[in-house]
Amino acid sequence: MMDTTIPAFSEAIRNPDNPAHMMVIKDVPRRIRVYAGDTLLADSSNALRVIEVGKSVYDPVVYIPEDDLVGSLEPIEKSTYCPIKGDASYIALDGEEVGWVYRNPIPMTHRLKAHCAFWPAKTRLVEGD
Repeated sequence: MMDTTIPAFSEAIRNPDNPAHMMVIKDVPRRIRVYAGDTLLADSSNALRVIEVGKSVYDPVVYIPEDDLVGSLEPIEKSTYCPIKGDASYIALDGEEVGWVYRNPIPMTHRLKAHCAFWPAKTRLVEGD
């Protein structure tokens, strides 16, 4: 079990039912662009990076404000639930699922409201100019 007294995790958001399931939300200090092939989906200087530890240590995920989406993404009929983020809705490009969004996250993760994340296997993320 991870030692949650480590200073880096002192302000982590924790699952009330499982304190070992936690995440840290950090501002991304550089420009982020997301592409599907050559199609630009998002361009943001206001992205967030989520570092999460649960059943394992997950790869960091970048979340982009919906206001910074530039591609034609459409909602699809799919949702999932995370005990520390809430209900995720999914988005697609030309009918193919490419990411998800938390439009109404649970209160402790309010910073993720209206932020989209993208599947790394289906998109390419460019950090910096």
